[in-house]
Amino acid sequence: MDWLKKIPIGQYVSGKASWLRVVDPRIKLSWILLFLLTPILANSIWRISTVLALLLITFFSFLPPRLWWRSLLFLLAFSLIIGSLSIVLPASESSFELPLRAPDEIPGAIVLNRSWEIFRLGPLNFGGISLGPLIVDRRSAELGIKTSTLIFTVIHSVNLMLITTPPEDLVWAIRWFFAPLTLLGFPLEKLSFQLLLALRFLPLVQEELQNLFRSIGVRAIDFKKLGLKSSLGLFVSLGERLLSNILLRAEQGADSLMSREGLWLSSQQLRPCIVVNLKYMLINLSSVFLLLIAISLRCLYGTS
Repeated sequence: MDWLKKIPIGQYVSGKASWLRVVDPRIKLSWILLFLLTPILANSIWRISTVLALLLITFFSFLPPRLWWRSLLFLLAFSLIIGSLSIVLPASESSFELPLRAPDEIPGAIVLNRSWEIFRLGPLNFGGISLGPLIVDRRSAELGIKTSTLIFTVIHSVNLMLITTPPEDLVWAIRWFFAPLTLLGFPLEKLSFQLLLALRFLPLVQEELQNLFRSIGVRAIDFKKLGLKSSLGLFVSLGERLLSNILLRAEQGADSLMSREGLWLSSQQLRPCIVVNLKYMLINLSSVFLLLIAISLRCLYGTS
């Protein structure tokens, strides 16, 4: 039951075997904002392109495969399942079923019959119950693509940044971007240190989640006899228990920090020690150049 420890999702792993570790954390945050914001109001081609770009970055990052192949397979399977459910489940009334005026009423009119239906299977029968045909139209297909690509892009892009960037460097980069807010009186030093503590608690979240899964496995719960409603109630109670355990761990950590006369760390103490050399300059300049190209392509071809 220690399979969660083999999937370092959101945990920094030290090493020197990847060019992603050389990229400046401020440039990494800019790329993450690109992957998080550009899919908004984008077409399906751009969303699929961002997924392919993330896969290329992962395969050619020279990271050890043991760091990402398990989480990548799990995330791909999860995204495909959610996308398939979004395609199958009806979202709204199909546009091809709306009544149209007869073409004979308008003399000389040219009627273009655009088929919105992509796939039809059925009618389906399960246990003597007729469920009707399974229809996939363009609206449901676009919804499935948007859902699956958004889940994969958000989780995998952030995971790549977290496993290759120390939490101190990431907090310093965020503090650097929001430095003008200090003129308005925002307590950025305190908020930055709280963010650093939150990043440190990610392994505890995985440990608590694994403990809950282990408790379910030990009790050998038969979900078929339990029923759908009771099963959902069980998972909701497990989520509440997970949240309460995480908050309890965070409170204990804060109390132990303050009891030992802990102090807030300033952003200057979190500043990374960057060695500027030819390799560093080439990798970061190339990253900025590719970032500008990606923004230009989004403006030209990514609009829906």
